[in-house]
Amino acid sequence: MTDSNFGKGCHLHLIDGSAFIFRAYHALPPLTRKSDGLPVGAVAGFCNMLQRYVDGDHGADAPTHLAVIFDAKGDNFRHKLFPDYKANREEMPEDLRPQIPLTRAATEAFNIPSIELEGFEADDIIATLTCRARQAGGRVTIVSSDKDLMQLVGGGVEMMDPMKNIRIDRDGVIKKFGVPPEKVVDVQALAGDSIDNIPGAPGIGIKTAALLINEWGDLETLLDHAEEIRQPKRRQTLIEKRDQIELSKKLVQLDCKMPLDVSLDDLELREPDPDKLLAFLAEMEFRTLSRRIAEKLGVEPPVIPEKAPDPAGDAPAPDDQPFDSANYECVRDAQALQRWIDLIQFRGWVAVDTETTSLDEMRADLVGISLAVEPGSACYIPLGHKDGATDDLFGSDALAEGQMDKAQALGMLKPVLEDDSILKIGQNMKYDAKILARHGIDVAPIDDTMLLSYAMHAGLHGHGMDTLSERYLNHTPIPIKPLLGSGKSAITFDKVKIEDAVAYAAEDADITLRLWRVFKPQLHRARVTTVYETLERPLVPVLARMEMDGIKVDRDTLGRMSNGLSQKMAALESEIHELAGEEFNVGSPKQLGEILFDKMGIEGGKRGKTGAYATGADVLEDLAAEGNELAARVLDWRQLAKLKSTYTDALQDHINPETGRVHTSYVIAGANTGRLASTDPNLQNIPVRTEEGRRIRKAFVAEPGNKIVSLDYSQIELRILAHIADIPALKQAFADGLDIHAMTASEMFDVPLDQMTPEIRRRAKAINFGVIYGISAFGLSRNLRIPRSEAQEFIDRYFERFPGIRAYMDDTVAFAKEHGFVRTLFGRRINTPEIAARGPRAGFARRAAINAPIQGTAADVIRRAMIRMPDAIAGLPAKMLLQVHDELLFEVAEHAVDKTIEIARSVMENAPEPAVKLDVRLTVDAGVGDNWAEAH
Repeated sequence: MTDSNFGKGCHLHLIDGSAFIFRAYHALPPLTRKSDGLPVGAVAGFCNMLQRYVDGDHGADAPTHLAVIFDAKGDNFRHKLFPDYKANREEMPEDLRPQIPLTRAATEAFNIPSIELEGFEADDIIATLTCRARQAGGRVTIVSSDKDLMQLVGGGVEMMDPMKNIRIDRDGVIKKFGVPPEKVVDVQALAGDSIDNIPGAPGIGIKTAALLINEWGDLETLLDHAEEIRQPKRRQTLIEKRDQIELSKKLVQLDCKMPLDVSLDDLELREPDPDKLLAFLAEMEFRTLSRRIAEKLGVEPPVIPEKAPDPAGDAPAPDDQPFDSANYECVRDAQALQRWIDLIQFRGWVAVDTETTSLDEMRADLVGISLAVEPGSACYIPLGHKDGATDDLFGSDALAEGQMDKAQALGMLKPVLEDDSILKIGQNMKYDAKILARHGIDVAPIDDTMLLSYAMHAGLHGHGMDTLSERYLNHTPIPIKPLLGSGKSAITFDKVKIEDAVAYAAEDADITLRLWRVFKPQLHRARVTTVYETLERPLVPVLARMEMDGIKVDRDTLGRMSNGLSQKMAALESEIHELAGEEFNVGSPKQLGEILFDKMGIEGGKRGKTGAYATGADVLEDLAAEGNELAARVLDWRQLAKLKSTYTDALQDHINPETGRVHTSYVIAGANTGRLASTDPNLQNIPVRTEEGRRIRKAFVAEPGNKIVSLDYSQIELRILAHIADIPALKQAFADGLDIHAMTASEMFDVPLDQMTPEIRRRAKAINFGVIYGISAFGLSRNLRIPRSEAQEFIDRYFERFPGIRAYMDDTVAFAKEHGFVRTLFGRRINTPEIAARGPRAGFARRAAINAPIQGTAADVIRRAMIRMPDAIAGLPAKMLLQVHDELLFEVAEHAVDKTIEIARSVMENAPEPAVKLDVRLTVDAGVGDNWAEAH
């Protein structure tokens, strides 16, 4: 069989089926199927173990290929060499016999290849597949504790002992046998094996055999020089038992050249068929396992009579710890913490969660830290809980008793949290990383369960811990509200009693670890491993650094702007009152509706459930388009009011008193397309279309001696559209450096470029960007304030001129309907659950599906640029401060501005490569100034 597609980068996992079966059989009590009394305990345990292994966390060792290998019935070629081979083995238990074929059926139901071959043992099949995979350049993990398989370890092959959950590499084999893997067979030939009835050399055990092989090099050399052995008895044994020893070697030597009718390509990991898998589980009457797997697959569980036994749920596998019996420890001293640190170092990973006094990472106080390394086993380290016992009205700042000294605890944890060999797992790890960074701890490397979910499930549901726990763990976390209270009586976490905090805080770490174990192995199956590893995870430290650096904001400038906006609003109010013929509260939608539709008698007013007229922006815009001055002035007033309340007033409250800077926070897992969102405060939605909005950016300034540098992608989404939809005219226009909007206008309206008017160009620009977002004739007519029929003619003409766009739209929608998702050029998966909806949602879902690959690819490009930027500018006196859609903002020393622009522009323009080669070159515009307005 050929293995044409298997090679470097592939990782084959081979599960020793017999080991799983016997572990399952001995781990669970005798269980029978209610309907007919069939023994199913081993099958239940086997299914649980198989499901948990497939869904379990393997980190960088996740399988790309997988198979379960079984022993065939009857004798094999070793019995022909030695009839008494394995003669000492006990008979298989009677209640296990009928379950053996069911474990094969279970494997097939999980859609995992099940391999066995008459006349050969499972170990020989494993050896053959291992050798083929190694020769092809791939890696292999053998899931077994069978010492006979250790002769295969090395050269990209390791073992994983499922009983102890430890990996065995070359050093592990040497520790076990005293020799490297290639000499294990020689040691086994001498030592023999009583379990398999392999005779070996009487009186020589593993240690002596290892000493002899290490001294003489190999078994053949040892036997050839047996007469030179000094110890008489040992010399006599080697001479007299040579034939027996050589036979023993043949018995323990694995056959790597078995005639298998399966290729490595056939073993590629694949999703189970829900119908087939759930039908098998229903037949076995495994209710809990059926529900768990049905939920994972997103389908309805099969109906199984409630009276049926539930071996897969009533007797969980030994490593499945229910939440209600979890063990959470309060760590109060260094000795207790050291035990956890030792366990973390042994495991190589830890889930971390911090408890603080605020969601503002730049101002929050650290109250405690939670750790978890095993499901159901976690701890909480209280560090900053306050006593609360006081006679005054202001509370007490005295620390409660029974806590570790914060400096001591952080000093002990720092080496672990900064250790490159230990993975730190968090839920929204950016928050915890910033909290710990303020205490001198640079947490790395990290995994983030929120981002793991986002990479796979964008568009399906939220990615907060409570949502994920309920959906994927079937567990509702302990709520925070009962601990903190609400309203005026609410307290911060440092006021929570330590004994009450332990369960809540430790559970967070426990849940995070369990989610990680569920999500990490699923990345490969969802084909988003590269997205997570290159676009999600490495962005966390970059954003954390940007957020902590912040951007300087001039409070005096904001104050002057607020006063100016107040004056303009007052002037507008006077004008509005004059137009209305009376004074009223311009900010009251109810009073405005009465003026417009009752007093002024404007037709078409619609009342809501409260009886008040609707006066939203859409209503006022329609009235303004019809020439109503009052509606137009109210829109102007509302715009100014929003600028004042949202920016010139609110931004002053966001200036950190210690840094004098504003520290926004970026939401990585917000928008389905991968676009980042800015919050607390939102710096991405500062208006730029009005003079007042643009002036707000003047308040964002550089420190003395520095400049603000802006680098902005030029029309990136149109360039991506030209590539994805393969539009020759657009590609050529970009290649020639033409004004793309003028070119579009010329193409559509047959107007020569030298006769282009600003109005025609504006209409083409609206269509260019509108089409990307799936704009309707109604939407375009409102944007251009033209009749809907004329807007429809523009759109129709656009598709006639650029037919590739229509084809792209139709193909994208068809793909989304067939698969339930679309992808960006970089492989980001954007789920489209409502693509088959009807009614008003159908149009929105269709437009979202069309736009997602374009906007998502643009988002991926700038993410790639941001991830590469810190290393690129590391030697320069420059900081990357903000990301605003297609723009990156830097603060740079004056003398380094030109060099920074040169390097940063190169990073941004070449960000897609080598993963994606665009047909249209990306270009970046640069600007420099003392403030953001000047730079942009």
